Amino acid sequence: MNSTSSTDADHSIVVIGAGFGGIALAAKLREAGVHDFVIFERAADLGGTWRDNTYPGCACDVPSHLYSYSFAPNPDWSRIYGRQPEILDYLRTIAAHHDVERHIRYEVELLGADWDEDTGRWILHTSAGEATTHVLITAAGVYGEARYPDIPGRDTFAGSAFHSLHWNHDYDPTGDRIAVIGTGASAVQFVPELQPKAERLLVFQRSAPWIIPRMDRVTTEFERRLIRRVPVVGKAMRAAYYSMIEGFGLVGFVNNRFRYPYELLGRYQLRRQVRDPELRRKLIPDYMIGCKRAIFSDDWFPALTRPNVDVVTTGIAEIRPHSVVTRDGTEHPVDTIVYGTGFDVPPAVYERIRGRGGHTYADLYRKNPASYLGMSLAGFPNFFNTLGAFGAVGNQSAIFMIEAQVRYIVDALTTMRRNRVSRIEVRDSAQSAFVDEMNRRSDGTVWLTGGCDTSYYHTADGRNAGLYPGWSFEYACRVRKFDMAPFDIEVLR
Repeated sequence: MNSTSSTDADHSIVVIGAGFGGIALAAKLREAGVHDFVIFERAADLGGTWRDNTYPGCACDVPSHLYSYSFAPNPDWSRIYGRQPEILDYLRTIAAHHDVERHIRYEVELLGADWDEDTGRWILHTSAGEATTHVLITAAGVYGEARYPDIPGRDTFAGSAFHSLHWNHDYDPTGDRIAVIGTGASAVQFVPELQPKAERLLVFQRSAPWIIPRMDRVTTEFERRLIRRVPVVGKAMRAAYYSMIEGFGLVGFVNNRFRYPYELLGRYQLRRQVRDPELRRKLIPDYMIGCKRAIFSDDWFPALTRPNVDVVTTGIAEIRPHSVVTRDGTEHPVDTIVYGTGFDVPPAVYERIRGRGGHTYADLYRKNPASYLGMSLAGFPNFFNTLGAFGAVGNQSAIFMIEAQVRYIVDALTTMRRNRVSRIEVRDSAQSAFVDEMNRRSDGTVWLTGGCDTSYYHTADGRNAGLYPGWSFEYACRVRKFDMAPFDIEVLR
């Protein structure tokens, strides 16, 4: 593995992150004949989310034939929903096939990026030294930094404690009294893995998630051989999964009355798998499906019904050296705390990118989630990113959106070169019009009116936090080609 940590000082294009976004960018840049770029990756290996999340049971929650690049189908997925090691192997295979690793500078973390108006370049401060670049692209994703709850006494806990993103693989849960704080997508996967080994497992639930049947299974050798020999079968499967996932848009932004069939399915799953009426009442969500991310699982409810598991719905008051204390005064002795409390959004890398006005990307996001098409930001010249504000959807695989954005960014870069563009920045008027459209189309959506107290989908003051309020195919059509009209352009003379 190429493990160089050199920044090579000066570049035409720097990409931050070697996960799904960075690898797709590299493959498509090379395909377009652009080879003078580097990827700065803070870790010693590629893979992003699928390198870092190694907790027991970690798997994709989108069928793998859809959660993969359209330009690199894999007929050999061992399950309908790929597990973490298999997804990471897939990314390594694609990187090798497209000769991506020659562009990666491992163990180079971006510590700061400042736009220099005089030179028209980004000044990069990294863990391996200083560098400059004409164009900066972030492909760092949105799930790179663990979020811990603000609970009094958390730092006083004397036992083992870790976040699902930083799983302690030396930890043996056998015979332990374990507290799991959080019931999101990660916890739904690792709790069934911990349950058989724990003496006692306390699941602290703030709000019950909507659980939809996953129907995962091992794929057969016949299926895999058929897809290898008749690729159109794999394409048909991908199209079927695409249509199934895209259908959630009916609930998300068309009309929340479409939620009833999905909620009926979720309630059926709960009633079928949880016989205890008291436990079932705890596990009924008190908000509309789609207001928060719905979760696909077949084994979450069965794990919670086991005799060694308790679901605690009373809020946590404090953490003591050997216990968790709830607001009713009950002290729950535990040996280990596992946090399944999600991720910081925006991630830390956006705290470090400072645009023309002196504000960081994160400052602007917290003030008002904004972008142009989810990829450009006013005040940030020669800058693009993937999955920015209003560049993600709640009703489709993130890989579909990443590919659409990669096509647009590559077209933008080749257009800049063809027209000898030295500086490009989206106009504030174009960005404001786009954000106003996004907020207008978000009015009345289940994300904002579905009864959630907290959600990745909305800000603290009740605005859309950055989801594109429309169909993913509409978005892909909208960004199919780079248009210079909304941008201020400077051309080399």
